Amino acid sequence: MPTIIPRWEWRTFGSRFGIAETRFAELKPSGVQESDEIYLLAGTGDNVKIRDLLMDIKTLREVNSDGLECWEPVMKQGFPLGKADMKNVFAALDLTAPTLDRDAYTLDQFLNELVLPSDVLRSVKVHKRRVRYTVGGCTSEVSDITAEGKATRTIAIESEDASAVIAAVGSVGLAGYFNTNYPSGLRALLDAAPERYAVIDVGTNSIKFHIAERAVDGSMRKLVDRAEVTRLGEGLSERGEIGPDAIERAAIAIAEMVREAKEQGVLAIVAVGTAGLRIANNTASVVETIRVRTGVSSEVISGEEEGRLAYLAVKASLEVPEGSLVVFDTGGGSSQFTFGYGSQVDERFSVDVGAVRYTERFGLNNVVSPEVLSDALSAVATDLSRLDNRAAPDLLVAMGGAISNITAVKHALKKYDPDIVQGTVLDRAEIDRQIELYRSHSAEERRAIVGLQPKRADIILAGACIVRTVMEKLQKNALTVSDRGLRHGLLVERFGNSSPTAIQGAATTSNAKR
Repeated sequence: MPTIIPRWEWRTFGSRFGIAETRFAELKPSGVQESDEIYLLAGTGDNVKIRDLLMDIKTLREVNSDGLECWEPVMKQGFPLGKADMKNVFAALDLTAPTLDRDAYTLDQFLNELVLPSDVLRSVKVHKRRVRYTVGGCTSEVSDITAEGKATRTIAIESEDASAVIAAVGSVGLAGYFNTNYPSGLRALLDAAPERYAVIDVGTNSIKFHIAERAVDGSMRKLVDRAEVTRLGEGLSERGEIGPDAIERAAIAIAEMVREAKEQGVLAIVAVGTAGLRIANNTASVVETIRVRTGVSSEVISGEEEGRLAYLAVKASLEVPEGSLVVFDTGGGSSQFTFGYGSQVDERFSVDVGAVRYTERFGLNNVVSPEVLSDALSAVATDLSRLDNRAAPDLLVAMGGAISNITAVKHALKKYDPDIVQGTVLDRAEIDRQIELYRSHSAEERRAIVGLQPKRADIILAGACIVRTVMEKLQKNALTVSDRGLRHGLLVERFGNSSPTAIQGAATTSNAKR
């Protein structure tokens, strides 16, 4: 066999790949190839297959810190194969060779006499259609495969340069996908392992975690959806940077989420950071610390991108009627606004208007006088001046921790139920009622309010003030609540859905809960 230089390989399997499909569609293919192959699978072992009547074996030499695998071809030999070669085949599969009664074996003899009788070895007929590309100087292919009548797809990127592979994977929108080699991918396909994906939204006040499983029709079924209050932005406005205690809380929370995601067998984990990480002076070191502690790198996205993904989540989870639409997502450190008509986005922007900032500035975590409340509302109104003099939209949709807690309080939910929250309509009277409720109670007293998360008791008044001001500036007496936020939009874009209403639990605004 001629000398072949080992290459670093990355691969993933799945039925859809979200934005990566768009990225590949923009590239020019360099070739198309179809083949029929036989893979030999055992519990462990190397990549062993038969193609073009050749026994083809690659052995795993190394796995680097980024999870890339370095595979080295060690055999590519035609049948018949002698005893020594047969022993090498079984050794590559981490199996002891059975008794070899022949001096040499044809392909049929090998399959019928050595493979079929085995209880631990199976042969898998695989048909491949591979479309080849070049991505960032790396060899790449997008393949449709069928194995024993079951279909899936796989994307591979490889090069002698490991850093080039990582860059190429990120460039096509596949960062966060785990590297899954062919034997592992085929075993998962044949065993009907579900396609599961995880999203982590690293916010200023809380970190949200979502795991979804793709159903047969392409929709996503929620498995896990929760938030952990970590106060990443605690003291950020005074110091200008994220403190060590906040970093530690975030790292612990994300590490547990990653552990749970891996336990659930997800194919990918995508993490994004929002306002707190956008404005901190020590963002790079925080992201690197969390990456070292958890193995996951958080992509810090712009406020405009955050708003776009929130809009996508609304379109995917609410049956929104045609007309002008404004979606806003208010969090601990910022608020994102997206203006559109139907599926068309016309404008999006982010402002540094978040509940943590006003809580710290006006002491809104305790009982405050009507005068202090008025000052806080005036400050919020000033900072939301970009909303001035705009036409009232046909529909206003709100999302984020503040609005979901306000909705849970309205429904007196002893246990948070996203399906009740989703699609609820809140009017100004309800917002005003809750503002007065929080104004007249300390954070400790607020923790006894049914529906309010105890860890959000100190910033809920500021959040309600932001919501109230948005409604006033946009001349809306009511808004519709979306429990599905940034993480759901990210799920749609990175992992793909089959239709605009593919996230389960969609609510129709005409039948919204009041």
